[in-house]
Amino acid sequence: MNDTSTSDVIGRRVEVNGEHATVRFSGIVPPVAGLWLGVEWDNPERGKHDGSHEGTVYFKCRHPTGGSFIRPNKVNFGVGFLTAVKNRYVLEDGPEEDGKEQIVIIGNKPVETIGFDSVIKQQSQLSKLQEISLRNCAVNGAGDKGAIAKACPNIRKVDLSRNLLSSWDEVLDIADQLKHLEVLNLSENKLSFPSGSPARTGTFPALKVLVLNRTGITWAEVLRCAAGWPVLEELYLKSNDLLISERPADVLQTVKLLDLSSNQLIDENQLFLIAYLPRLEQLILSDIGLSSIRFPDAGTGHKTSMFPSLQYLVVNDNQISQWSFINELDKLPSLHALSCSRNPLTEENKAAHTTRGLIIAKIGQLKTLNKCELLNPVPVGRDDPAGGEARRRARLPEGVRQRVEGGGRPPGPRAEPAPRGVPRGASPVPVAVPQIRCARRRGTQDTTAVFAQKPTTNTEDKIS
Repeated sequence: MNDTSTSDVIGRRVEVNGEHATVRFSGIVPPVAGLWLGVEWDNPERGKHDGSHEGTVYFKCRHPTGGSFIRPNKVNFGVGFLTAVKNRYVLEDGPEEDGKEQIVIIGNKPVETIGFDSVIKQQSQLSKLQEISLRNCAVNGAGDKGAIAKACPNIRKVDLSRNLLSSWDEVLDIADQLKHLEVLNLSENKLSFPSGSPARTGTFPALKVLVLNRTGITWAEVLRCAAGWPVLEELYLKSNDLLISERPADVLQTVKLLDLSSNQLIDENQLFLIAYLPRLEQLILSDIGLSSIRFPDAGTGHKTSMFPSLQYLVVNDNQISQWSFINELDKLPSLHALSCSRNPLTEENKAAHTTRGLIIAKIGQLKTLNKCELLNPVPVGRDDPAGGEARRRARLPEGVRQRVEGGGRPPGPRAEPAPRGVPRGASPVPVAVPQIRCARRRGTQDTTAVFAQKPTTNTEDKIS
C-alpha cells in the first residue's frame, strides 16, 4: 500500500492499472479473509457494484456499477510533488560519474563521498526549472515540508492535471512553496474543497491562470477560494455541473477570461450574476444548452450596462435557433468577436454564407465571426454605400428577404446596361471587397491564412 496506513486511506485518491478512483472503505469483507479497500471509480463502467456485498452496504457510490473491492497491494497511492519532478526532469548520470570519489569537510572532519557531483548537478537542474508538466504522474501532495521551495524555487507554470490530489489543502501545501507561480492546471483531480472555513490568503500572490476543469468544484467553493487569487486573469471551470448561485463580491474582479463550457445547469438568469465583472473580456459558454438571452435594461438600438468590457463571446454547440438571440448581442457595448458554430440557427440554414452575412449585419461593431476576422469591412456595391448587401437584406421585410435568399432578384432599380467591353452583370468600377483572416486562437497551432474574396457578378454578397 505504498507505506500508507489503513486508518488514513478513506477519501484518498488512488490509481489501479491506469484507472483513477477514490477510497470509500477499508476493512474486512466476510466471508473472504484479509483486508480490502472499497473504491469508487471515476469511470463507473470500471466497477461491478454500488458498494454492497451479499446484502451488506459497505460504502455508497453515485452509480450502481461504480464500486469495487480491491486488495491494498494492487493500489497505487502516488508520490510527492518533488519525487515526481525528479522522476521526470532529472537526467540520469553515467556509471563513471556516479562512482567518482570526493573528499568534503563536514564540521572539522574530512568525509569521503561517492557521487557527490551527481547530487550537485541534480540540484542545479531543478533550480533552473520554470515550466513543468506532471500530468498523470500520480502526484498526491507536497511531500516533505519546504522541500519544493528549496529544490525548485523558480517554477512559474505547473500542469498537475489528472493526478491523485484529493483536497484543496494539498494544492495549497504545494503552492505555498511556489511564490512565483503564474499558471496552474489542476484539471481532472477530484478535489474536496473547504466548506465554511475562511480560505487561506497569500498562497497565490502571482497566479494569473487557473484551470479547474472536471474537478467537481461548486460555484460557492469558487467564490470561497477566490480570495486567494488576487491577480487572477483567466479562470477555466469546464464540466463541473456548476450552478451560478450568487454574485461575486470583492472577488474575481481582475478576471479577463472565464470559461463555463459544458456546465448544463447554467441559464441566462444565472449569467446576469456575473454580468458586472468589470474586466471580463472573454466569456466561453460552449455546450451549456443556451437558447435565449435578453438584456432587460436596454431596448432596441441601445446598449446594455451588463458585461461592459466583454469583447469576445463563445456560444458554440448550444441550442440557439432564433434571430432574437443575435439581435440582443448587438446591445453589448464592447463586443467585437463572436463564435457561434454548431447551433440550429447556423447549421440548419443551407445558405450558410447568407446566415453569416446577416449576423455581421445585425451586430454592428462585429470584427470577427467564428475566428474569421473581417479586415476591411467596406461597402460592396457602388450603389449601396450605407452598409453592403448583407446589411441591406437585414432591413428587408421577412417575405422579401426569403425570396432574395431563395435566389430571387433583390428589389430596387435594375442595373444599367454595362459599357462596351464589360461583361453583363459586372461592375464597371473597381469593387472593394472584405478580406477575411482565419486564425486559430490561443491553445491551438499558430497558423494564419489571409485571403481576399473575389468579386462576383451575382447580386448576392458571398463571404466564404
